[in-house]
Amino acid sequence: MVTPLPEPSVLRYGLASLFRPDSPFRIAPASLLATAPFLAAFAAHCTSRQWRAGLSAYGPLSALALESYEALATGENTATIEDAAMSIAFESPDQAELLRHELQAVADAGLTFTVDELSATELRREQPLLGPRAQYGLRIGGQKFVQPLEFVRSVASAVQARGGKLVTGAEVMAVSGRTGGGARLDVRGTFRSPAPADFDVCVLANGAWLSRLARDAGVRTTVAAGRGYSFTVRTPEPLRQPLYIPSIRVACTPTSSGMRVAGTMEFRKPDDPLDERRISAIARSARGFMPRVDWTTSSGAWVGSRPVTPDGLAVIGRTNIADTFAAGGHGMWGMTLGPATGRLLSQFISTGNCPQALIPFDPLR
Repeated sequence: MVTPLPEPSVLRYGLASLFRPDSPFRIAPASLLATAPFLAAFAAHCTSRQWRAGLSAYGPLSALALESYEALATGENTATIEDAAMSIAFESPDQAELLRHELQAVADAGLTFTVDELSATELRREQPLLGPRAQYGLRIGGQKFVQPLEFVRSVASAVQARGGKLVTGAEVMAVSGRTGGGARLDVRGTFRSPAPADFDVCVLANGAWLSRLARDAGVRTTVAAGRGYSFTVRTPEPLRQPLYIPSIRVACTPTSSGMRVAGTMEFRKPDDPLDERRISAIARSARGFMPRVDWTTSSGAWVGSRPVTPDGLAVIGRTNIADTFAAGGHGMWGMTLGPATGRLLSQFISTGNCPQALIPFDPLR
């Protein structure tokens, strides 16, 4: 499912849904002026040729995604990685044509997975929470899923168990090179260290805020916040495997208490507060497909700022500041491609040789 976000159909969908209150795509009016240059650059990349080029660029990185998770899930990291196919629900077979086109392009880029058609009866047998609106489905095999918070906390604990130090409550204001090599950080907050701000290597991996630090390091690709919302809802029976409903841009993942529901692409400042109206809009649109779910039980509302680039490609590699690298701009695919990114970037840092799979994502492009 990893594809560049700029694509002709996305542009058409975005323009058509821009002024619908319940639209999965939203630009806050107050952010329209500030976002306009980014959106113009994004629209310029919404061509079939550039989309296919981006898909080819992501192919080698995507091919490492699953095995990179397996490599992390060892030793001190106790997080669970679940094997499960993903169900995709449609109201009719013709609605699936666009996704079929994308899946074929992904397969042509070299990724291996299975696709099975599901009748309405078969789909609801696999996903009993779906109601009569879901009349056709696809099953994507060879997939895995994790609970993101659990996994990230487990990785953090594994780092600490190996002697790593995690510092919170400190804000990095700027990064510069040091005479003789290494990076120097201008830090405000509670940071304490024998060498307060000097390090052998620095990786800028601060998500939707990447441009604040990376611009002075020669990274001209803008990283904007495409905010996504999620919440948890209790279900009358367990969600058996991940479910995606493309027509409303909603994805559901099993949790111990029900299911995690995620959706929306909202362009506004990354630090802006959560907008409860976006949570309500996701619930209203999903209710039509899953009428037996009690949507009043929602809890754990959350908003996260996805780091989106105008060309849909991540920024991974060396910057213009000595011994300083960037790793970000993955858009919706940060959780999917994070371990593969770290794996390849660590090879780059330790050997000085850029892996072939990272060349398309050069931060200085």
